Amino acid sequence: MIERQHLSILRAIHTSGSLTAAADQLCLSQSAVSHSIKKLEQKIGTPLWQVESRQLRFTPAGTHLLGLAQRLLPQLEHSEAVLQQIAQGERGELRIGMECHPCYQWLLRVVSPYLAAWPSVDVDVKQKFKFGGIGALFNHEIDMLVTPDPLFKKGLDFTPVFDYEQVLVVANQHSLASAEFLSPADLSAETLITYPVEASRLDIYTQFLSPAGVSPAKHQSIETTDIMLQMVAAGRGVASLPRWLVEEYQQQLDLKPLRLGATGLMKSIYLGVRSGDVGLAYIEGFLKLAKAL
Repeated sequence: MIERQHLSILRAIHTSGSLTAAADQLCLSQSAVSHSIKKLEQKIGTPLWQVESRQLRFTPAGTHLLGLAQRLLPQLEHSEAVLQQIAQGERGELRIGMECHPCYQWLLRVVSPYLAAWPSVDVDVKQKFKFGGIGALFNHEIDMLVTPDPLFKKGLDFTPVFDYEQVLVVANQHSLASAEFLSPADLSAETLITYPVEASRLDIYTQFLSPAGVSPAKHQSIETTDIMLQMVAAGRGVASLPRWLVEEYQQQLDLKPLRLGATGLMKSIYLGVRSGDVGLAYIEGFLKLAKAL
């Protein structure tokens, strides 16, 4: 019965002061405005305004609907603006899944300037998708996946944003600390500390130890980077991490990054999104920042 146009007319009359000015404000003819309100009055059985001394005055029914218009129309207009921004890729929530334990520190470098540049976009980081984010991306549980091991599948688009070297980190006093680079055999007597991930998903195994048929003397899992590097600095084992991350911790811990092999073990961080989301402004904004930092 009550339509948005009715509320818009009442608000326009209230703000402009006359039927003619309201019609101009709404880009309607005066007859169209009068006809629309007359039909509503017939349905509700009471007038919405009356003219006294050439002045238009709202009746109690009109005053009631004007109050509704003043409450409801701003909410509708705000929602329409938000939906338009979402459609144009300017607003929303960017849900990021982490498939890379040490990448969290790197991600923090990007999130801060991103939030400043995109005040209408919220960011949520979901770490429960560690080493299993492809399904979450396909199922729309996340919008972007941070991973060093992209799985190129139809419907997904992966962009390399940050290159780094994977190194072995040891304590400064470790017997290997003076080596120019390491061979797989150098780790055969070591306790290797890693994140709690199967060996088939760890670069130190797949790209360094396993091809040479070498295993460490002991494999220990630790969840957090801080504790892992505390253990390494205390001489309890060695770990394989990105060089940039180790260099950050060298300011507070006695650590030494060592090259894996003569040429090093080079990796990249990739950001994966659904192919249908490529081109969304706030997605492209994040990718641009990630590649620039």
